[in-house]
Amino acid sequence: MGSSSGIVCLIVMCMVVSAPHAQAAVTCGSVVSALSPCLGYARSGGTIPALCCTGVKNLYRNAATTADRQAACYCLKTLIGSNSYPNAPGIPGKCGVSIPYKIAPSTDCNKVT
Repeated sequence: MGSSSGIVCLIVMCMVVSAPHAQAAVTCGSVVSALSPCLGYARSGGTIPALCCTGVKNLYRNAATTADRQAACYCLKTLIGSNSYPNAPGIPGKCGVSIPYKIAPSTDCNKVT
């Protein structure tokens, strides 16, 4: 490899490494915090708490980008992965929020846009 092609390769590598990466503003901590009032309903049903719907709506509003929605999806999958929350998939609808994916362990969060 000649010195000019080595320099070009080095420049391209630096550009790739320094390119901005999509970062989600939504974290699992923020998902858990927003949805903690929902856990009793998600587990046992009954009356959905008003604070649950407030959290769902705030989370929906904060998940403004694809990266945010994918991060929320991954966190939700982790939360309900144990199948101990059979009512979780219906919570957004009961709170008047339509999310672009099903809350289920089988959801492919990479396809969430």
